[in-house]
Amino acid sequence: MIQILAEYPLLLLFVVASLGYLIGNISIKGNSLGVAAILFTGLFFGAIDAQLQIPEIVLLLGLSIYVYSIGLSSGPAFFESYRKNGIRDFLFIISMLILSGCIAATLWYLFGFSAATITGAYAGSTTNTAALAGVIDYMSNTFPKEQAAELTQELVVGYSFSYPMGVLGGIIAIIVMEKVFRINYEKEKLNLQDHYPLEQELKRISIEVSEVEATHIKLRELLKKHQWKVAFCRIIRDEKMDLISRDTHFLLGDILTVVGNQEELTRLKQVLGKETDSLMVYDRSNFDTTRIFVSNPEVAGRSIASLNLEEKYYAKITRIRRGDVDMLANGDTILELGDRIRFVAQRDDIKKLSKLFGDSYQASSKVNLFSFGLGIGLGLILGTIELNLGSSFSFKLGYAGGPLIVGLILGALRRTGPIVWSLPYSANVTLEQIGLILLLTAIGVRSGNSFIDSFSMEGIYVFGASAVISLLTALSILFVGYKIIKLPFSFLMGMVSNQPAILDFAASRTKNRIPVFGYAMMFPLALIMKIVIAQVLFLVLH
Repeated sequence: MIQILAEYPLLLLFVVASLGYLIGNISIKGNSLGVAAILFTGLFFGAIDAQLQIPEIVLLLGLSIYVYSIGLSSGPAFFESYRKNGIRDFLFIISMLILSGCIAATLWYLFGFSAATITGAYAGSTTNTAALAGVIDYMSNTFPKEQAAELTQELVVGYSFSYPMGVLGGIIAIIVMEKVFRINYEKEKLNLQDHYPLEQELKRISIEVSEVEATHIKLRELLKKHQWKVAFCRIIRDEKMDLISRDTHFLLGDILTVVGNQEELTRLKQVLGKETDSLMVYDRSNFDTTRIFVSNPEVAGRSIASLNLEEKYYAKITRIRRGDVDMLANGDTILELGDRIRFVAQRDDIKKLSKLFGDSYQASSKVNLFSFGLGIGLGLILGTIELNLGSSFSFKLGYAGGPLIVGLILGALRRTGPIVWSLPYSANVTLEQIGLILLLTAIGVRSGNSFIDSFSMEGIYVFGASAVISLLTALSILFVGYKIIKLPFSFLMGMVSNQPAILDFAASRTKNRIPVFGYAMMFPLALIMKIVIAQVLFLVLH
């Protein structure tokens, strides 16, 4: 069996991925490893026999696809978050990264590790292969060939023993601190749903206008005064139904249908009147409700207001469903391929609206290979550019940093002229999963044998040191971020996710995408800083 797997690396890839996924779904007291189990399954297979190898191109392909997809989906929230809290978040991230370097230096002083070994342990405990590569490059260009080879071996041993703990440390820290702080992920999600594209528990109710103060005033004035985050749909007055616009004014006895979450609807009723017992029943011969898929690239990446729908059609958008997320629609909402828009419209306009938006599930699920390939290509080109920080330091963003940064930028732009950069939600999620599975399987199998080969008493000490670096760094980020900086714990979970397996674990705990936004904010800056810190660490200690 081993020989067969050695001869057919593609078979090995899928055996490891499928077994790891199966193991990851096993829950013990409500806890499971999730997709991170694929990494550890790969380590097991790699440790069995040195013949078991997965080509490096699989690792690089998975890494590039994964981080680029993350960048596309996180771009808008990433730049919006930095716009609001840029200086605070920047200083917090930098200080935590420097802290991890100081912890490594302290362990070197206390336990007498070589500079190369502790630097490798630092790179592995932060799961930063680019930092390892940067130090190896520095060694090769600075020391004689034999000395560089010896230092590189020490460096790789430190990295090999510390990498698994780099993954486990973040996971352990998350489990510990969520219990210490008694985190309520559902409550955090409710508090953040106005800032990030998250699931909103929307409901539709009927309200009878019974408050005189709310009558004879245009709706736009009421919205300006009360800042309601709801969608007004239909109105019945004198047994006739019509759509509500911002110029509509209400009269006593009007029956309105409104969509929003419970909190906003309660605020609304305090001003307008009482909720009726049943939802509005109306004649569908004139108006009807329908859901339409956004599959036309011409409207994707554009705001609802820019389409001037109310000037062309007698229709009202009540909500948008993106993946599993229901969102209220407003003029600033940017449409994406794969969105399902819920309309209330005149029956004569429904076909016209379907034509405008495309309304094809098949078309809305496809990947535009031109924009996707061009985007990743630009990211890979950026990753190959050597950046110099003085005469002693140089680094490349590589297969992770380049595609991620380009993905963030293109995801925020959404479109450039006729090119739509963003992907349909379903396609983006699928590509994320495929990239992650390829990445974790390849890393696990390729690292397993070197981990066993390097096993020694020194290796155990290095493993312990990496546990200290990984755990203290993750615990510090979670504690300082949550208690002092007052960042949401779900967001911080993404910031301690220095490896995709941790990010997936975090998302499985929260059951939403908030950790992804924290990861996208942390990763580009952390990638560069860890490369610099690793080289500084080696230079100072050596």
